[in-house]
Amino acid sequence: MRPDIRAPQDVDVEWLSLVLAEGGVDARVESFSAKKVGTGQIGDCVRFALRYGRAPDDAPATLVGKFPSSGAESRAAGVSLGNYHREVKFYQVLQARARIATPRCYFTDVNEETHDFVLMMGDLAPAEQGDQLTGASLDETRIVLVEAAKMHAAFWQDDALDGYAWVNGSKGAPVTVQGEAVAQLWHGFVQRYGDRVTERARRIGDAFAVNLAQYDTLRQGPRALIHADFRPDNMLFAVDETTAPVTVVDWQSFGYGPAATDIGYFIAGALDPAVRKREEKGLLELYLEALEREGGGPYAAADFHRHYVTGAYQHFLTAFFAAMLVTQTPRGDDMFFKMLNGAVDLIADHGAEDWLA
Repeated sequence: MRPDIRAPQDVDVEWLSLVLAEGGVDARVESFSAKKVGTGQIGDCVRFALRYGRAPDDAPATLVGKFPSSGAESRAAGVSLGNYHREVKFYQVLQARARIATPRCYFTDVNEETHDFVLMMGDLAPAEQGDQLTGASLDETRIVLVEAAKMHAAFWQDDALDGYAWVNGSKGAPVTVQGEAVAQLWHGFVQRYGDRVTERARRIGDAFAVNLAQYDTLRQGPRALIHADFRPDNMLFAVDETTAPVTVVDWQSFGYGPAATDIGYFIAGALDPAVRKREEKGLLELYLEALEREGGGPYAAADFHRHYVTGAYQHFLTAFFAAMLVTQTPRGDDMFFKMLNGAVDLIADHGAEDWLA
């Protein structure tokens, strides 16, 4: 008997025992406690601490479950963008090939009509979730770039991804982001936040609002599996560990697209602009060396640079787009502006403010 899809408040000991069995652990859960964890905007995560009546020595003490957001706006965004369905399909179909460190999946399933889903994962504590507001250290950034190279190389120019309609950017994927919606959300963002939006950000956002097609043109070139929301909040760091110093979570937005956008996306939001400018050249060389070592490429210099800066544009787009779709919170506002302004700094430093003109 397989587990069904249920909300966190409906979880019971029988269901948890079935989840463990689905993941290859023969155990009987006697009781448990549950506590919400994480800072996700689109999904809710809950840690289940398990107490067993019977269990093997390797039975997990805790599991982390991911469920649709309890916030109405955030849930609606997850449904309309296909995020819940996409994340389940990643774990069911692509995780085993991705090379990048991801959580162990015990059970996942989605109702393709209602978009209800559940994802039960191994708990990575004491690894700590990254924080977009504090960013990442240089050591953490180097680890992240090497991990990204593994994932990109594993699916470099792998057109089999075009056969999956749930992979963003594939030939069969529906268009979920229209130019009219981008313009509407940008103008709403400016109206909501007023003077908090800088003049440089307004120029870039105004260009996005009228020329989304040019953004798509910038993304042309070699493709790979990309995470597409590659930032510290979606990573768990255990830098003292040799096997998995960083584990990447939140596979709701991944796609088949330009690899270096993940790199620009991460660096734009995770590093202080002064540190980025000083260390950027070496970090990009580190990534390209790792990509080649893992069997990815070749990556022409012009394509790589264009995609890298386009990753900052993607970071900018994600910031205002998500801010207007998810349930608004003070932390969320601060996070989205850190993303927005970090993207503006990287774009400006590369002389690319007119790329959407």
